[in-house]
Amino acid sequence: MSKKLFKFILNLIPRPLLIRLSYIVRPVLAFFLKGNTYTDPIDGKSFKAFLPYGYGTQRNNVLSPSTLSLERHRLLWLYLKNETHFFSDELKVLHFAPEQCFLKRFRNLNNLDYTTTDLLSPIADVKADICNLPFGDNQFDVILCNHVLEHIPDDTRAMQELYRVMKPGGWGIFQIPQDLNRETTFEDDSITDKKERAKIFGQYDHVRVYGRDYFEKLRSIGFKVEEVDYTKTLSAEAIEHYCLAKGEIIPVVYK
Repeated sequence: MSKKLFKFILNLIPRPLLIRLSYIVRPVLAFFLKGNTYTDPIDGKSFKAFLPYGYGTQRNNVLSPSTLSLERHRLLWLYLKNETHFFSDELKVLHFAPEQCFLKRFRNLNNLDYTTTDLLSPIADVKADICNLPFGDNQFDVILCNHVLEHIPDDTRAMQELYRVMKPGGWGIFQIPQDLNRETTFEDDSITDKKERAKIFGQYDHVRVYGRDYFEKLRSIGFKVEEVDYTKTLSAEAIEHYCLAKGEIIPVVYK
């Protein structure tokens, strides 16, 4: 089956349904797209093409047929694997809204005391509001909270809770969709139409578009923040081979 035909079929399926179906049909997709052009570093499998993905405007060649990872997931995996001791140190980890491409892999790591949490997800260990977490102070060595804060109306309170439950000396990664050309974060609660919100904020359930001031907001909470452009350490060939987004910043925070 050709890449164009796959794309045509995918465009006919409503996005929420496609996400649900993708976990069932991914072995089929992986089989038909098998090749050597692109590699998903999370599982090491290679393909002749990745799949398109996106709300509204779709990005081509970004969704891995095997793990269903996107650019940000593969970038995070490479950073954790190559630049941290996440896979070797004894760590107590809190993971918000756990991504399917990571969940079982992280849970199977013997070095991690691994807890997942989310307000709505049925696969999370602990059902909790990020603005009112049921954990004591200074509990976790590592916190992963990726593509969550853009959904939270009171992100200041959420950041304060993340800081509270992180151990002194702990660290975390708080990825968000970010417009680096925008100096300040944009919010407008008066926009209520879902299509208009999707157009402006990227998804109808996003409440803001983060600008470059995101890092300063984290610092104002108390975090030390490193703005890591990990793609700068990779060759152009590696960025293309792993289907990464060149210039994407990984916000690495420390307490």
